[in-house]
Amino acid sequence: MALFLERPIVIHEHFSNADSWELGQLDRPSTAAPEHVTPDSTLSAPKVAVLAAAGIDRALLEELFEHTPDIAFVMKDAAGRYTTVNHSLVERHGLHGKAEMIGRRPADVCVGSFGRIPTEQDAAVLRTGRPIVEHLELHWLQPHRPVWCLTTKLPLRDAAGKICGLIGLSKDVRAPISPREIQPEIAAALLYLETNYAEPISPSALARLARVPPARFGRAVKRIFGLTPVQLIAKTRIAAASLALRDTPRAVAEIAHACGFSDHSAFTRAFRAATGVTPTEFRQMHRTAQARGKPEAVRKTARRR
Repeated sequence: MALFLERPIVIHEHFSNADSWELGQLDRPSTAAPEHVTPDSTLSAPKVAVLAAAGIDRALLEELFEHTPDIAFVMKDAAGRYTTVNHSLVERHGLHGKAEMIGRRPADVCVGSFGRIPTEQDAAVLRTGRPIVEHLELHWLQPHRPVWCLTTKLPLRDAAGKICGLIGLSKDVRAPISPREIQPEIAAALLYLETNYAEPISPSALARLARVPPARFGRAVKRIFGLTPVQLIAKTRIAAASLALRDTPRAVAEIAHACGFSDHSAFTRAFRAATGVTPTEFRQMHRTAQARGKPEAVRKTARRR
């Protein structure tokens, strides 16, 4: 049983009740800049002052996330420009160093929708102050393969309560346990999903198949995949759709129906939210890459944060 470990692509997004992340919780309430955080060519004095006023040690966070290769970490200013990134994010972009990203927005780094969509997402967080929490989406590890990530973005506020930037991370979704450790009834329900995703399936229906209460099934799925059952169902369907788009000449509407989507529009919205492109654009990208004999071209334009 594949257990969805290497499947590409959908999205479940929700907002937390909190309005923002209060930076004073980082135990640096001082209004003076930390001694080892000094203005340099990539972070101006006003930006340092804003971070210091908010009580955040940028250098310490940057150092911390240098040791998390499965997490892409960013901090951005009020204009949505990168001020801090970790090496994991640089690698996901296929770039050589942080200097290639600092001071730029996603739209300046990624082509087309892949840069425009996260830039618009950042703008919404900065404008409304509403955080994005555990947004499931497709990222690419350059130059080899797609990886599902859970992305969280929180607005940063200065001492006066004004939004001065955002902080975010995208954590790779990987099964932390061996398939052998999964309860047989749970595994049977997951196998049913993997082979019957075209049918109407709900978390409660899968829980019944597993012969456990819905809450217990939800905890099991979260433990195995780090996802909610709703996220897992959506991911499975778009993963199958992406393969069909890539490997078959079937019509988009036909693929949508075969993968459990109620209609073409619902499929397009979900697919674009996860990948940054429509199903038709996704298929065309692969065809163009194949015609040029460069399959990696699709990966090099994939969504990045």
